[in-house]
Amino acid sequence: MSGQAANGVVETPPARGAAVIFIFVTILLDTLALGVIIPILPKLIESFVNNDTANAARIFGLFGTAWALMQFLFSPILGGLSDRFGRRPVVLLSNFGLGADYVLMALAPSLIWLFVGRVISGITSASISTAFAYITDVTPPEKRATVFGKIGVAFGAGFILGPALGGLLGGFDPRLPFWVAAGLSFANAMYGLLILPESLPAERRSPFRWKSANPIGALHLLRSSRVLAGLSLANFFAQLAHVVLPSTFVLYATYRYGWNTTTVGATLALVGICAMVVQGTTIGPIVRRFGERCALMFGLACGAVGFFIFGAAPSGPLFWVGIPVMALWGIAGAATQALTTQLVAPDQQGQLQGATNSVQSVSQLIGPFLFTLIFAWFIGANAPFKLPGAPFYLASALLLLALVIALRATKAARSEG
Repeated sequence: MSGQAANGVVETPPARGAAVIFIFVTILLDTLALGVIIPILPKLIESFVNNDTANAARIFGLFGTAWALMQFLFSPILGGLSDRFGRRPVVLLSNFGLGADYVLMALAPSLIWLFVGRVISGITSASISTAFAYITDVTPPEKRATVFGKIGVAFGAGFILGPALGGLLGGFDPRLPFWVAAGLSFANAMYGLLILPESLPAERRSPFRWKSANPIGALHLLRSSRVLAGLSLANFFAQLAHVVLPSTFVLYATYRYGWNTTTVGATLALVGICAMVVQGTTIGPIVRRFGERCALMFGLACGAVGFFIFGAAPSGPLFWVGIPVMALWGIAGAATQALTTQLVAPDQQGQLQGATNSVQSVSQLIGPFLFTLIFAWFIGANAPFKLPGAPFYLASALLLLALVIALRATKAARSEG
């Protein structure tokens, strides 16, 4: 078999530069397209409910929950399909589907159609897990943490540039950002038709089984070894902690520091820039010097300290001090990806990424309610004492819990090895 060396070890196909760049661009454009509609979607919803802000907020929350639910349901399905039919068709069909979905939302004549668009967006965006599986196929295990870190730059860039571009375009026409997002998705899909080769040879594919492709069944893979189960549980708590930023940051900064939208936007941009620097420049050297295990622990510890600073900071400038510290948390994500991909077979990488994405989706379902309710409680009249930083203290504690779990899981792996 061409997929195996003489000693029985599965060989990784050589990475093709243009293909890896395409995956980077795919994730960049996916996140850019998602970011473009962030500042305009609430306003568009508001226009459908006679500018009733309270009602629009509830509907917007429902849209977000539906999007995360689709991610939970369809990530393992798309991952399983990519293990059966290859990565290329799943990624390309998703790009075309995402483009068509944005056209639907641009033309949506009612809230129902806009909701249908968000549901489809949640399904098609679930292919990001397939993109990660593609990177796993073409990257040797010892280089995966570095490459995953560089792919993380695409997420940061997309979520920095997207909202800024969406706000600018929305000033001309509230539906223009959807047309731009559709154009980006279609352009990327056409580019992929010409550039993207298949990364998963036929001899390394596995049959598609509904038993393992449904969200519950996919979790069985994460429990297939003690180490993988521990790392997956640690990743869940880490992803849950991450939700504190999108769910409470704007409310927290406005309440505690009196920031206006300009300052909030600039701070979010700073968060993204610091994350991009870490993802693009520091992960490789740290992993090469200390290994994935130590990099994981270091990243989780930095995230815990950063969130603690966010919660404790009595002033805006002190809050900013925590941003570069918290950005180092990005090292943990790439290290986790690299470690988990080494624990399953090549024909299960799509299933692994789909299951991992489903775990993250669960955190996105739980997190917003958890952190906003805690924030509201500790600034409300019935609170035993005022503690506006409580959500960030909880996020810090969750990362410390993730650190302990990951430490025990990887220690078990080393003792078994």
